[in-house]
Amino acid sequence: MAASAAARASPGELPPRCGLGLRAAHFDALLAGGCDVPFLEVLAENHLLPDDPARAVLERLRAAVPLTLHSVGMSLGGCDPLDRAHLARLRELAEFLEPAIVSDHLAWAALDGRQLHDMLPLPFIEEAVAHVAERLQRAQELLGRRIALENVSGYARFAESELSEWEFLTAVAERADCQILLDLNNVFVSAANLGFAPESYVDALPGERIVQLHLAGHERRGTALVDSHGAPVTEPVWELYRRTVARIGPRPTVLERDRAIPPLGVLLDEARKADAVLAGAVRGAG
Repeated sequence: MAASAAARASPGELPPRCGLGLRAAHFDALLAGGCDVPFLEVLAENHLLPDDPARAVLERLRAAVPLTLHSVGMSLGGCDPLDRAHLARLRELAEFLEPAIVSDHLAWAALDGRQLHDMLPLPFIEEAVAHVAERLQRAQELLGRRIALENVSGYARFAESELSEWEFLTAVAERADCQILLDLNNVFVSAANLGFAPESYVDALPGERIVQLHLAGHERRGTALVDSHGAPVTEPVWELYRRTVARIGPRPTVLERDRAIPPLGVLLDEARKADAVLAGAVRGAG
């Protein structure tokens, strides 16, 4: 990929602090000002229509704080041809918002032209590494910028898998020369469900490729943990966060909440806990 296609996405444009996922429930509070929100993560598929009613809100927020752009619809691991119309709309939105980071998932989310509205897993095999990396390279060329690839929560493992998930993610990122968005709640959920140590995952990833971190809550349903994005971050995930930041240094972090969304102030209080971890890492590095 040409260097010019990667030049727009730099983690240096974001402060080493904890931002929030932008949700409509918080539009009024954010626009009113007075909130210490260092940056916001915009969910791309909520804002792709040309007549998006929130476009004016995004324009005001873009002028106030840095933004990142998070997609759930590229289906980078899928077998359908890449949706060029979808990617063109993503590019237009990215050119409007000028986000510091554009991200999507190491998963597939569409089949036979239908969006499945879920992040579905891949077998961790060399054939899949080559398949995803080639699609990632083409998607990056079409977007004109690098993509940060996010790990997803795991609930089952393909019998054919030859690699660990962290080996698979690393191989795809290196082959496609993309970045990594490391979701620590997803690591913890996958580790609990599939029986590996979450520390092994975060310790093995190439820190130089990790440009952003995600924090979120999960729930137990029967014998499994589910990545619900509807609860506060649990203490074991905070521990994994502290370990990761101590190893790779401070990274811009997003606190996600998609269900049971509390008032903005409640989320900001939780984000300050992440800010304290990041500030401690900065002091330690100094």
